[in-house]
Amino acid sequence: MSNNGGDIPHRLTFYGLGLMSNVVLNAKKRFVDFLSLLCFLTLVLGVGFTLGFLTGPDAWYANLVKPSFNPPNVVFPLVWTILYTMIAVAGWRIWRVACKSIPMGLWAMQMGLNWLWSPAFFVAHQPEMAMIIIILMLMTILLFIIRAKKYDKIASVLFIPYAVWVGVASSLNIAIYWLN
Repeated sequence: MSNNGGDIPHRLTFYGLGLMSNVVLNAKKRFVDFLSLLCFLTLVLGVGFTLGFLTGPDAWYANLVKPSFNPPNVVFPLVWTILYTMIAVAGWRIWRVACKSIPMGLWAMQMGLNWLWSPAFFVAHQPEMAMIIIILMLMTILLFIIRAKKYDKIASVLFIPYAVWVGVASSLNIAIYWLN
């Protein structure tokens, strides 16, 4: 009887520690998830805002002939803030489930092309080079949507508004190239 009585506290302690270690591991995982999401958001929004600030529209851009469907300049920062947030979350979601996958590579590639476009257009004043970059970017975004779906449907869907916006931006870029 004393053996059985002695086993019960031991079992409770063992099971209790198991439960506690799961709680600690889950808390650590949530903390790592939070930090990694924060890193994605900081990287994407930080680089995007910095490039926007350093390479924003100048007198050259103001003097270009633009198509009738060109949105007012005030629209761009708002749209890009929302899109960059969605891009960061999509990248983070893919990174969590398939960090060494084709979708993650496509995510990184479209990000690099995205960050190249502003300097090519606004600093180098090369709408033709920017047009090539943005078309490659749109193709990469569309491939990401298709390939990411297998790993994370939400990540894939988060890129749809981005694809639409870059499609419009591609049309603007092409129109500015032709009109000037």
